[in-house]
Amino acid sequence: MQNFDTKQFTEQFESMFFGPARAYAALSVDYTEKLVNAQLDAGKAYTDTGLAQLRSLMNVKDAEGLRTYMEGQQKVAKDLTERLKDDAEKVVSLQQDFVQQSQKLTEDNVKQATETATKAAK
Repeated sequence: MQNFDTKQFTEQFESMFFGPARAYAALSVDYTEKLVNAQLDAGKAYTDTGLAQLRSLMNVKDAEGLRTYMEGQQKVAKDLTERLKDDAEKVVSLQQDFVQQSQKLTEDNVKQATETATKAAK
C-alpha cells in the first residue's frame, strides 16, 4: 500500500493555486490603491480649482472686475485641460503597468506549475 504524502500535496497545491492567487490579489490591491489615490488627487485638484473660481467670481464688483475674471477663465480652462490630459495619461500608465505585471505573473505561474507537474510525475 502506498503512503499519501500530505506535505507534498500541500506544497503542490500551494505552488499551483494559493500562491498565484495571493500574488494576483496583491497585484490587484496595489493597482486599486494607486488608481484610487490618483482619482482622489485629481478630484481634490478639480474641487480646489472650482472653489477658487467661485471665490474669484464672488469678488467681482464692477465691469473691470468681470473682464479680469473672464480673462482668467481662459487660463483656468487651459490649466484644467492640461490636468485632464495628465490624469488620463497617468491612468493609462497604471493600467499598462498592471497588464504587464499580470502577464509576467501568469508566465511565471505557468512555468512553476509545469515544473511542479514534472516533479510530481517523476
